[in-house]
Amino acid sequence: MQHRRRTITLGIAAWAGALALTPTLAGAAPEAAVGPEQVHVVAPATPQHWDPLTDDLWDYDGNQLVLTRPGTNPNDGVRRPFEYAIVSKGPELTDVTIDTEVRLDESVTVSNRDVIVVWNYQGPKRFYYAHFSQDNTIYPHNGIFVVDNADRRRIDDQWNGSVGAPPAVTDAEWHDVRVEYDAASGEIAAYVDGASEPLMTATDTTFSGGRVGFGSFDNYGRARHFRAVGTVS
Repeated sequence: MQHRRRTITLGIAAWAGALALTPTLAGAAPEAAVGPEQVHVVAPATPQHWDPLTDDLWDYDGNQLVLTRPGTNPNDGVRRPFEYAIVSKGPELTDVTIDTEVRLDESVTVSNRDVIVVWNYQGPKRFYYAHFSQDNTIYPHNGIFVVDNADRRRIDDQWNGSVGAPPAVTDAEWHDVRVEYDAASGEIAAYVDGASEPLMTATDTTFSGGRVGFGSFDNYGRARHFRAVGTVS
């Protein structure tokens, strides 16, 4: 997929409505448009930039977005992550790459602890998420999922019916995670700690276009330096 060489960088000033056009390469002159324009979204850890499902469960500690306690099952007929916060500023994105650092705060003695990265969020019952967990032996753990007005559906290639990709996080340290999504092909890849090969992969074109976010299925943790690059939907 080809893109324009110009990018729109959305920082703190841009959230107030000021968009700065900059060349992708320093000193490079903008070229004729050959595809969608890419947007860089940087989401500081402030309540002005994030929209949680439950405000009281979240804290903003310096550059850290902190889910302090597990969310509550909505029990509305659709099984999906209990608590997350969505980036509330900037445009919605189709193709997207999300980079952030995450930490699982629940004790390592809890085998199913997790955090999730959300993209193409169109509403509380329509979105994709990557689940980064200590457990890889149960259907809803450590995989890639789509929520489409029904119970979350597992779509990653690694799940064989009884075990999935190796556990993404097994300690209480910070870890780099990256999620890449190509809307045209539906290709999805999730990476941990700068690995050259993805930990999890999937292909799905259920929908494209939406917001990005962070949370947990039914545990708690935190993220920092959350940023995304994508094309405007």
